[in-house]
Amino acid sequence: MSDIRQLISIIIPVYNESESIGFLLDEIINVMSFHEINFELIVVNDGSKDNTYEVLKELTHKIKELSVISLRKNYGQTAAMSAGFDNSKGDIIITLDGDLQNDPNDIPKLISEINYGYDLICGWRFDRKDKLINRKIPSKIANKLIAHVTGLKLHDYGCSLKAFKKEIIDDIKLYGELHRFLPVLANIEGARIKEIKVNHRSRQYGSSKYGIDRTFRVLMDLLTVWFMTKFLTRPMYGFGFVGIISIFISLAMSSYLIVLKIMGEDIGNRPLLMFALILGIAGVQLFSFGLLSELTIRTYHESQSRPIYRIRSISSTNQN
Repeated sequence: MSDIRQLISIIIPVYNESESIGFLLDEIINVMSFHEINFELIVVNDGSKDNTYEVLKELTHKIKELSVISLRKNYGQTAAMSAGFDNSKGDIIITLDGDLQNDPNDIPKLISEINYGYDLICGWRFDRKDKLINRKIPSKIANKLIAHVTGLKLHDYGCSLKAFKKEIIDDIKLYGELHRFLPVLANIEGARIKEIKVNHRSRQYGSSKYGIDRTFRVLMDLLTVWFMTKFLTRPMYGFGFVGIISIFISLAMSSYLIVLKIMGEDIGNRPLLMFALILGIAGVQLFSFGLLSELTIRTYHESQSRPIYRIRSISSTNQN
């Protein structure tokens, strides 16, 4: 269970959840009070167009642990979560959705697991209560694809119910729509990650904010995360390798064509000549792009004083 001295930050991004947010906060308060856990509640209102803001404003007068951050417009879940992270003070950070589908009764279990030495505990909705065609099937395909591409084997990347150690969140920079890849980003930072089964409930109010088009956005984000996983500190290994291969193939084709030319054959109409030219130009461009990427990465790390390593602990023996 949680150390009573620990402060737990519970972050809930919401968009048009006026009907459910009051019930959710009541559940969380009952669970945390029952287990005598010291906590703060941070609800990020992501530009809701219903009366979510008014409901939350009224709740701040009743719930002393509640802070509400209202964004100027709907920036998306990644930005909302980032706003919550930036304004949290807890040693452990819990995230969950505001639609009542995540069960607050699982929060003490996540806290208990993370206190065993893990940096991130991911919820796994093993008995998911969502529609089969437009939610469960695309999600299952995406989870398998992400696990295969990134090498981080989890069953459920999309579950919002997660527990983080503060220091891991401090090392992760979110942008775009990378919130669903938080476990992968944490893994890049060397986090110890565990996945546990959590309860998942049917939606009672409102409607889902996600459609089938989300699958395509996940694929685009996956390419970004794959590159970060493989080449974040060494982009030349990616672009330069492919560039050199293209240049060598182009040289091989060109050498073959030169031999044919010396032997008196007409090579002007051969398609191979065009392929050699295209591969040569592409190879030089890719190699040059790799060099530019190396300079950009160096500037990125040095300008932010961002080390290329992460220290978990330092042990030493001082002898007098």
